[in-house]
Amino acid sequence: MMNIWELYKNSHWVEPFLMGSICLFVGLSAILYLLITESRNRKIKQEKLRNDYEQVIVELMYSVVFMDTPFSLVKEDLNYAPFLKNTYFRTVLAESVINLHKNYDGVYALKLEQFYKDSELINTSFKKLKSHKWEVKCKGITELAEMNITEAFDTIISISKSKNKTLKITAINAAIKLEGIKGIIHLTEHPYPVDDWTQLNIINAFKKHDIGDVQGVEYLLESKNSTVVALGLKLIKELKLTQKLHHVEQLTEKAPNTFIQYEAQSVLQALTVNLANE
Repeated sequence: MMNIWELYKNSHWVEPFLMGSICLFVGLSAILYLLITESRNRKIKQEKLRNDYEQVIVELMYSVVFMDTPFSLVKEDLNYAPFLKNTYFRTVLAESVINLHKNYDGVYALKLEQFYKDSELINTSFKKLKSHKWEVKCKGITELAEMNITEAFDTIISISKSKNKTLKITAINAAIKLEGIKGIIHLTEHPYPVDDWTQLNIINAFKKHDIGDVQGVEYLLESKNSTVVALGLKLIKELKLTQKLHHVEQLTEKAPNTFIQYEAQSVLQALTVNLANE
């Protein structure tokens, strides 16, 4: 202990310590600068590569969507075949296909969906559902729902039980797009509260996708979860489902609590007015 104290009182250690600290600082600064420069150069290179790939993709999509070129010929075409094996090219291609699908319907949308399957871009989306990162899962769910991959429904329903709010809403919205009312019937047995924000998102999903088949929405009114019952009532009211009037009437008579009873009476009144105006 005395040796340490004597060393501390001796000022000879100060100079090498300061020199060492300065060298360490300069070294770390140089490494940080090189990392930033490398990252910037990589992004510039990637952006240039994306621009080049997008030009190829425009020609490819024109050939597939408007010229009816089957994928069996595309993958053998020397203009495209080398690109289709490139991971980054396939990432840009997937984004382009999905964005195009949002802007087309009818036969063109069906061609894009078929290309999405034939090119095995669908497999990449399915892999995203297994990711430990919720952001990646959300992206995979959105892609599969946009491309109308109904085979993903059961997996998406399973993910909708997540505690992550954003992931839950994304999964429920996707399930509604794929299977309509079947996408929320599973909530009948949901043990946790469905908050107002989630309910609003579900209602908006029905409006956005213009779900015509609402057979079964009345099952939500039979749930033991009051928030699920409230969701069912809101759906019936917002979508003006006058054909569910009888079920709402029954709920007003056997509501589990005064809040649900009040909500049911309000919906009943609104449906009655809608029925009178029809």
